[in-house]
Amino acid sequence: MPALHIEGYVIVSADGMLANAERVMPDELKFEGDKRFFTQALDRADLIVHGRHSHEGQPNSPRRKRIILTRTIGGIASDPSNPNATFWNPAGASFEAACARAGAGLGRIAIIGGPNVFDMFLDRYDTFWLSQAPRVRLPGGEPVFAGVPGHSPEEILAAHGLQACESQTLDAAEDVVVTAWRRTPQTS
Repeated sequence: MPALHIEGYVIVSADGMLANAERVMPDELKFEGDKRFFTQALDRADLIVHGRHSHEGQPNSPRRKRIILTRTIGGIASDPSNPNATFWNPAGASFEAACARAGAGLGRIAIIGGPNVFDMFLDRYDTFWLSQAPRVRLPGGEPVFAGVPGHSPEEILAAHGLQACESQTLDAAEDVVVTAWRRTPQTS
């Protein structure tokens, strides 16, 4: 495993949205199987990375080390309200420096959104776990990546060197499936 193993996690609607038009994840995009999968993945992660408006909101959340992206600071700062959180402005410091400040110089990094955060790591993901709810549509919602809905999330992942590998059914009744998109090896 490389020093940092970067994984993305998201569930999207059939039209590639991770939230509704109000920028809120609606109940129709929440499934127990996906919630269990996501919780277990975050419990294995050494560090969680997300934007100011994204948060997993789970019982273990306060105990997880995290980096929160923000433009309100110059580079890296401690969160005075959470000893496990580090603020990071990508314009002022490298991701590696933020990880080091957060105490995670190596290990499994879980990127959990929002869209700008997912986009930042497109060329760095080792694995992107794309859960899809094909029976849910969120017209005018918030897309998972820039370029959606003009392109599907799958097309965007493939364009950044990831390929679909194993899949797992998370909710058979609603056809919710998670697919691991893995970085394809570079050939010389």
